[in-house]
Amino acid sequence: MRKWVILGIFLLIIFGVFYYLTFGYYSEGKRGGFVVKLSKKGYVFKTYEGVLNVGGLYEGGGTLNATQWEFSVNDNDREPIDRIEEAIKTGSRVSLTYEEKFFTLPWVGDTKNLVIQVEVLPNPALPQNPMYQQQPQPQQLPPPPPVEQLPADSTAVL
Repeated sequence: MRKWVILGIFLLIIFGVFYYLTFGYYSEGKRGGFVVKLSKKGYVFKTYEGVLNVGGLYEGGGTLNATQWEFSVNDNDREPIDRIEEAIKTGSRVSLTYEEKFFTLPWVGDTKNLVIQVEVLPNPALPQNPMYQQQPQPQQLPPPPPVEQLPADSTAVL
């Protein structure tokens, strides 16, 4: 009897650890940028995998550097998928809230980063460059009044 109790406790501990590692996470955060790819992948377990173009500046020379961040979205969570697809269609920036898992599991996704919420950000009003502003069109002036024709006189001195 005693060994069955010990075996039961041991199995409960193993199940608890497995449950925590599967559904738990050790980091939560937000990332912002433009989603450049979202695809449904997997042989047995289909999950949505995406790439977020974070962008940024290179420290040395101030040049632009395209930093890409890979993430996964659960197939059953339809709201984030719809918002990401909307952002791709409109070219809008997004803010992704994600949980970083302990390790990758095939039924969770190909990455440790699992997106749980998506916020589509409004496109900012871009400052206008004075070099490319549309020039005002000149106003059309009314035609001049007709000039009266004087009879031709052959004796007139010019």
